[in-house]
Amino acid sequence: MSHLFAHLARMKLIQRWPLMYNVRRENVQEHSLQVAMVAHALAIISNKKFATHLDVNKTATIAIFHDASEILTGDLPTPVKYFNKEIEAEYKKIEAIAEQRMLEMVPEEFKQDYLSLFDSSAADPEYKALVKSADTLCAYLKCLEEQKAGNSEFNSAKQRLEAMLDANPNPAVKFFRDCFIPSFTLDLDEINQML
Repeated sequence: MSHLFAHLARMKLIQRWPLMYNVRRENVQEHSLQVAMVAHALAIISNKKFATHLDVNKTATIAIFHDASEILTGDLPTPVKYFNKEIEAEYKKIEAIAEQRMLEMVPEEFKQDYLSLFDSSAADPEYKALVKSADTLCAYLKCLEEQKAGNSEFNSAKQRLEAMLDANPNPAVKFFRDCFIPSFTLDLDEINQML
């Protein structure tokens, strides 16, 4: 018997942004779906416009599981996680232990199939970087949504994430930002008028 999917089903119970006032709460499961959709798009953009040969389905699958270990650790807020180098290093150890615990739940005959999904050290660096870019984009989109709803709590996070995205060397990220992000500043009627 494996408890893997009983644990994965609890992703919807892990709330993101726990130290911040949220107009609309976001859980790890819905965040992971959004990251998978954005990572999938980044892989397509990268292949079509920048001559890469990424497996778009592999990209999306890695993104689906990118925060799965948070079922065991919770979502540690960024200001805590990166408070200093010692805390950051210790948290990375905790994440690695949680990733291994997730992998231990996989039946033996499927472990190799889940290795790069649960063990971040086994993941292909190119795909890992692409998923990290998608993760950053989705956090930025959350900031835009909260600001649009009148919540200034996300102002600093938006500035920090915007700087990270500006510094991102992946041209697919810039293309995604230019093509898709402006719509997030519009209301539903404005979006529908453009169809």
